[in-house]
Amino acid sequence: MRHSKNRPRAASPPVETSRSIAPPWHSVPTAIARRFHQICAAKTSEVVGKVDLTPLQYGALVNLSMLTGKPGIEQNGFADRLNVDRNTASLLVEQLVKKGLVERQVNGADRRARLLRLTPNGEKLYARLRPAHIAANQGILAPINPAERKLLIDLLIRVIEGNLVDEKRGTSTRKGKSSS
Repeated sequence: MRHSKNRPRAASPPVETSRSIAPPWHSVPTAIARRFHQICAAKTSEVVGKVDLTPLQYGALVNLSMLTGKPGIEQNGFADRLNVDRNTASLLVEQLVKKGLVERQVNGADRRARLLRLTPNGEKLYARLRPAHIAANQGILAPINPAERKLLIDLLIRVIEGNLVDEKRGTSTRKGKSSS
């Protein structure tokens, strides 16, 4: 069957492209958070990997730096600030001590406790990496405007802190236990 020049053809249905259909993970908060974490970890690794640090080790420098943290923090408080368990914090501190970036001192008030602080080399390294890390964070959020960045950060903090409250009440899901 031929179409006449005067007779309009039937419109074709719109072609759905991969860009017009949201992937299933767009509606799953845990999948979104996992991908966001991957992006953040990769961008941080680009900065700190050049000096043989991991993102968590750099996070330790941030928390121990005189620029942003309290020098002389007790190791258990340090674990809480990093949101890691005490064993992980202990291993992390040991790694950073071996690299000459952190020093441990016995706490005069409680001889069982150890106070942590960055060494002068740790402070210098942190000061050197900080501008590049700030730029990496700005790059991560570059697709959204400044007001949206503030809103995103505020919302993420609210979600995280809301779930920390649930954790402390024991309502979070743990290995082998369900919260239902």
